[in-house]
Amino acid sequence: MKNILCLLSLSLFAAIGCSSSKERQVDFIEDNIANAVAQETLQTDIIEKSGKILNPRTIDENGNIKYIPIDDWCSGFFPGNIWYTYKLTGDAKWLPLARKYTEALDSVKYLKWHHDVGFMIGCSYLNGLRIANIPEYKDVVVETARSLSTRFRPGAGVIQSWDADRGWQSQRGWACPVIIDNMMNLELMFEASLLSGDSTFYNIAVSHADVTMANHFREDNSCYHVVDYDPETGAVRSKQTAQGYADESSWARGQAWALYGYTMCYRYTKDKRYLEHAQKIYDFIFGNKNLPEDLVPYWDYDAPNIPNEPRDASAAACTASALYELSTYVPEKNYKEVADKIMYSLGSPAYRAEIGTNGNFILMHSVGSIPHGSEIDVPLNYADYYFLEGLIRKRELEKK
Repeated sequence: MKNILCLLSLSLFAAIGCSSSKERQVDFIEDNIANAVAQETLQTDIIEKSGKILNPRTIDENGNIKYIPIDDWCSGFFPGNIWYTYKLTGDAKWLPLARKYTEALDSVKYLKWHHDVGFMIGCSYLNGLRIANIPEYKDVVVETARSLSTRFRPGAGVIQSWDADRGWQSQRGWACPVIIDNMMNLELMFEASLLSGDSTFYNIAVSHADVTMANHFREDNSCYHVVDYDPETGAVRSKQTAQGYADESSWARGQAWALYGYTMCYRYTKDKRYLEHAQKIYDFIFGNKNLPEDLVPYWDYDAPNIPNEPRDASAAACTASALYELSTYVPEKNYKEVADKIMYSLGSPAYRAEIGTNGNFILMHSVGSIPHGSEIDVPLNYADYYFLEGLIRKRELEKK
């Protein structure tokens, strides 16, 4: 009888523990939704009172909000944040705002001089199509994929990221530079193929993913930032960095783009090579000796002054969102638990701003490009985007 009572007591404590854990998870999600609503309300109130359609990206050195034109590579994230706020709350007040800020980007579908249209239209129009089922958004997604397809170089099998004769890129001697970030734009191509029935988009995405997997990664499964190709022969001309510490270092957000990109490629292709590659990238990130205990990385895993280097919340948020998806494909691994730990770190006072501060962005402590002296230890709209996406994915997983 004594043993039975002990077992019953242990079962009761376990049940209470599980219940408390579940309540904490629900509280975390609801608390962060409330915080996001407060910050996005302040952000959109400023925009609406201006009588203009403004697109906030970050803050300047004086704490003033920096707004960007529609051809900026980050222009899709803020509309995406409003779509995600609408999805998280179900509050109809966000729908007209999401539509207005999204539809301001309409002409981006014809933009052909860089690869980031996948971010710009994917985060805005594609989310609008998924969340609100707005039929006319389908044509914008497909037209954007056509524009992105003009950057495909058949000889190399890749989508060229930057034009080599523009701005600072023209000084690097590149012919066909491809950055790891470009993996994120493949989602638009896969979706356009599904929406249009045109397999060309799918085939371009698969070719790009395959060539990137062959050339962008080192033996330890870290990735280079930039690989430059001969556009005619596909020969690799150089492997370098633009935003990392050094050519042979591992830029933190680059590793996050890679993890997210190959996880997403598996979603559309079910090619196990992509799933295995995503897991190898995970092993590099979470086996790295310089990853801090709170799992929010320094801006580069090989930065010289660790631990006195800036953190990058944007890399952490992107990684967490990717891991929630990866956990659905490999449920026997602890990917969700790792994603949760990252999200709890980001949702803590160490990274989540107080309401009314931080330019009304959600997360603090992200890094744009230290080599360019740009956006160092500031909020970034894409850090918020992937944090909100992580909240959505976490909530959906915990409903099952």
